Amino acid sequence: MGDAVGGSVGARGDGAWPHTQMNGQTHHGPAPGQVPGPAAAPRAGGRHARPAQESAPAPGTEAPRPGGPARPDAFRPDVFRPAGPAGQPGYPGQGGTRPAAPRPAPAPGQFGTPAAVVMRPQREIPEAPPPGLRFKRRIGLFRGIRELWKSRELVRTLAERDLRARYKQAVLGFAWAILTPVMLMVVFTVVFQRVGDVSKIAQSHGAPYPLFSYVGLLGWTFFMAAVTQGASAIVSNGPLLNKVYCPREVFPLATIIVALFDMMIATIVLVLLFAIYTQAPAQTSVIAPLFLVIQIEVALGAALLLSAAVVYFRDIRHMLPLLMQMGMFATPVAYGLDQITKEWLVPYVAVNPLAAVIDGYRRTILYGQQPDWKLTAVAAASATLMLLIGYRVFKKLETGIADVA
Repeated sequence: MGDAVGGSVGARGDGAWPHTQMNGQTHHGPAPGQVPGPAAAPRAGGRHARPAQESAPAPGTEAPRPGGPARPDAFRPDVFRPAGPAGQPGYPGQGGTRPAAPRPAPAPGQFGTPAAVVMRPQREIPEAPPPGLRFKRRIGLFRGIRELWKSRELVRTLAERDLRARYKQAVLGFAWAILTPVMLMVVFTVVFQRVGDVSKIAQSHGAPYPLFSYVGLLGWTFFMAAVTQGASAIVSNGPLLNKVYCPREVFPLATIIVALFDMMIATIVLVLLFAIYTQAPAQTSVIAPLFLVIQIEVALGAALLLSAAVVYFRDIRHMLPLLMQMGMFATPVAYGLDQITKEWLVPYVAVNPLAAVIDGYRRTILYGQQPDWKLTAVAAASATLMLLIGYRVFKKLETGIADVA
């Protein structure tokens, strides 16, 4: 046959495929029309060896898994076993359908039975959390101070931003920090010099009334600017609250720094007034920084309290200008503390610590006298209490500020 097709067939008895010569080429494998028999099985480990054919598993058993023995259960519900020719379970390649495996009935009390269904009363979902949860927050004073100290660079940046935004595009610039107390001094001088008692009190201590009123206006304008701007510090910085994590009190504190900067600029006019009236500050002026500390405590406590309250009650912003005007006449700015009845001095200073602060400025800077230490102690205690109350209320309401502002 090999001569008929132009080649020769060479049979080997070593289990390899015969070599067929066809048209001058050598082909490995069975010749055309030749069926390989058992003798033509490939030699184990030979060049053209192929893996041995696996035999089908016996009926009733499962194909062996890699690395494990065969499982005899052919009716497992999670294993597909097509049916055989006579309805017997078959194996892949034989055709058939999946047998329906019976499921065991659940035991009484097991999940899925009516006995296991426990009807629990449905709990009503409240529309809002209980009001007490809003105020149940532990406040650590020293921890808050540490966080505030870590954010001191942010306070400086916010104060610088507010100063630039206020005076950068203004024609007069920083002169606006001087115009407010100067104009009020002029009004007080023109109006209150006609009131004999007010001008006589200033002249009795050897101080001209313009100097007398301007020293009082320095303390009051600082308080007014700090409280007015600090009350709206949280609301005006609302877009920044959800972007940067920081202690929320940095925003009112930045307004205190801005108001203090304005007060330092306005002090230039005080120096000019001393030069105009050919007077010099008294030697007791070194005690004046003590009253500055009390004044900052009062302003910061009021700013913290009002800034948190304005977030929830926006009407306070409209009430503040009226309250500031009333407070200026209720505080001894245009007049002296001597016109208050002595029996009411301590309660008056406890409610309004700025009265003792302004009187202390005048005594130490203009009169050359020691301050009234009793009233100073009352003012210091009242200012510290106001600061602690303002800080505590602010921290209590801080949790909802970002959501409401």
